[in-house]
Amino acid sequence: MYSITGKTMLVTGGNRGMGKLFCEHGVAEGAKIIIWATNEQTMKETAEELTRRGGEVYTYNVDVSDRRAIEKAAENVLKEHGTVDILINNAGIVASAYFWEHTNDQIEKTMHINSGAQMYICRAFLPGMMEKREGRIVNMASAAGLISSPKMSVYCASKWAVNGWSDSLRLELEQEGYSNICVTTVTPGYVNTGMFEGAKAPLMTPILEPEPFVQKVWESMKKGKMVVRSPWTIYLVASMKGILPIRLFDFIFGRIFGVYKSMDEFKGH
Repeated sequence: MYSITGKTMLVTGGNRGMGKLFCEHGVAEGAKIIIWATNEQTMKETAEELTRRGGEVYTYNVDVSDRRAIEKAAENVLKEHGTVDILINNAGIVASAYFWEHTNDQIEKTMHINSGAQMYICRAFLPGMMEKREGRIVNMASAAGLISSPKMSVYCASKWAVNGWSDSLRLELEQEGYSNICVTTVTPGYVNTGMFEGAKAPLMTPILEPEPFVQKVWESMKKGKMVVRSPWTIYLVASMKGILPIRLFDFIFGRIFGVYKSMDEFKGH
């Protein structure tokens, strides 16, 4: 089991939602916390709360849709704090619309934040982990990166990219002998954080409560697990996608389970 005490942990989007919960776990187990976010007010409030709990917390205003901002912030973090031992790529956005209703700016922003940023951030801090020959990387993907869904085409694309890159990174590290740098790819269904407000849970696929889900990811990260999927139906859907004929899959999971209608009343935050 990986020890958190004394480690430096960076969480993108650590000012609220699941990101904040990851920070709380880090503080409880003795990690130094670095938060990247853009909302100064919520970031300050979260840092103050974590500090009252005895945490050592540092905040950086970083727009992760901007590669140069990522590079500059990473340079500052490395200069001021040294190696990041635990990286949690949590920041993400979602826009629900048919593909042709998206603007090019929306497409670019979604791809940059949800997938490109994870790669750039990891690329900045991975050399330090490789030098120490240990570390933990948690990449937040989505069940939407395993199956297609109407009104989520761009979001799905961004999360498919994360799934492919993250697990390939795991294999590359293992192939080169860095087995103590563990990459955990997380593919949840809908999580009740406000990000998917209005989304309807498909049949037998409950909307996840953030606290127990983050606890599950946290323990999996410490154990070095490769993948976290929740709820259990995500395993079923992913397996059936590769077995069933496309039209039969569409009928069962689109019409009977209701996956393809789940975003019809989406509001988000």
